[in-house]
Amino acid sequence: MKYDYLVFIGRFQPVHLGHLKVIEEALALAGRVIVVCGSARQAVSPRNPFTLPEREAMLRAALPAEWQSRVFVVGCSDRMYNDQQWVTEVQNLVDKVIAVDTASLGHRAAEFRVGVVGSPPGNGRSRAGHYLDLFPQWQREQVEELSAIDAGRIRDALFDEDASRLTACRGDLPAAVYDWLLHFREREVFGQLLAEQRFLRAFRLSWAGAPYPPTFVTVDAVVIHSGHILLVRRRGMPGKGLWALPGGFVGQDEPIRDAVIRELKEETRLKVPAPVLAGSIRASRVFDHPQRSLRGRTITHAFLIELAPTGEGLPKVRGSDDADRAQWVPLFEFNRMEASLFEDHFYIVSWFLGQI
Repeated sequence: MKYDYLVFIGRFQPVHLGHLKVIEEALALAGRVIVVCGSARQAVSPRNPFTLPEREAMLRAALPAEWQSRVFVVGCSDRMYNDQQWVTEVQNLVDKVIAVDTASLGHRAAEFRVGVVGSPPGNGRSRAGHYLDLFPQWQREQVEELSAIDAGRIRDALFDEDASRLTACRGDLPAAVYDWLLHFREREVFGQLLAEQRFLRAFRLSWAGAPYPPTFVTVDAVVIHSGHILLVRRRGMPGKGLWALPGGFVGQDEPIRDAVIRELKEETRLKVPAPVLAGSIRASRVFDHPQRSLRGRTITHAFLIELAPTGEGLPKVRGSDDADRAQWVPLFEFNRMEASLFEDHFYIVSWFLGQI
């Protein structure tokens, strides 16, 4: 074998025959393959409908018996605003897998031959080239994908009310995964995701007549007080029931700083005067990842507002407007809430906390 381990990074939403082809070719070159699933701790959505355990279940159901012990599955966060954090997490995951797998051998992970498998340069459908460039210590093995297979098309078919569209994708899926998806359509979570997909389609359709693709501008408030962060629970779609930063769309007639104070007050009824809030702004940053929102291109201006302790405890809050609940959450608890946060709000807060 050329390698002891090959690393295969992807989202696997869902697992399809293209993924199995890569794993097959990787196993011809390496003793083991470490599958790293992205978006592992995000809230489920029409773009990422399957949890990490569900994706591993799909993959395990599709793998031949003789491959099972040679394939490891781990999950990583997206870290979309900090490539180095993401790289560090992937490296740690790979090192841990190797350390556990070889514990009886007494060798360090660095002593093993590790490579990373991905698509050749110039593959327009994949950003794998960008990701793989972040791991110069691992030799790259290029594997041609099955270019006709598009996971986005499969997800669109999954969330179509006409089940025949999913049937049309059957040739792109392992038989076990196709059956798994049919059962998934019968679950309660599918109904919730289907309702959100309908909302998103209607939202995008409402802008279809615009002369140019729209770019939306929003604001988000990261309010910190005595080791707590202020969150709201979303009343409507998208992201109904998820926790989020107070915020919303910028009005046509208001400055961005005014918009964040207005949205904060409207959604939380925070018992702090607006001038005090404005004077407590400590930092701001634009978050503009092209895929940060399923509604379309949405650029948000986030503001860090640090409120000074007053001896009177946390200010009273109450959910209102687009929020059915507002709540102060201890920061140690927030750090475990990635799977219940809306869009990229977990990563926005993480960025600001790194600056404090």
